[in-house]
Amino acid sequence: AKIPNMVARTPGVGKTTLGKELAQRTGLTYVNIGDLAQEGQLYDGYDEEYQCPILDEDRVVDELDEKMVEGGVIVDYHGCDLFPERWFHIVFVLRTDNTQLYTRLESRGYTGKKLQDNVQCEIFQTIYEEATEAYNEEIVHQLPSNTPDDLERNLEQIVQWTEQWTKDHN
Repeated sequence: AKIPNMVARTPGVGKTTLGKELAQRTGLTYVNIGDLAQEGQLYDGYDEEYQCPILDEDRVVDELDEKMVEGGVIVDYHGCDLFPERWFHIVFVLRTDNTQLYTRLESRGYTGKKLQDNVQCEIFQTIYEEATEAYNEEIVHQLPSNTPDDLERNLEQIVQWTEQWTKDHN
């Protein structure tokens, strides 16, 4: 049976919460790229300015390719232009109010340039634009992610979409 692949983004907008809950409700496989990279040490150096390891994008793609071809995968990452277009049937970009995002990131220990750049990324819709450039615009969707009600609505909407897609493609 064909099962869709999905992706979501921007740090602090609720991707992980949504992705894990979605996997539970749909039976899809949840993959957090940060965890995958850490487990496999899929890094290519260290970024002093942002105080974090640099992802080895080619190794991440190689690591995931077989699983993605099979389908049924939710990919959680804050960027998308490294992933092949053929991997995804739908892309969800979660959007959060900037004040709320600032507070969420601050509580995670983000400071200085890393904090400012991520909030600016949200203000300028960088991730959404990146997604519409990397993939067919018809499969890219923005969803609000500010409140628990938003989370529940998003889950219901995505579960419904998944069930319909699966019905249409099997």
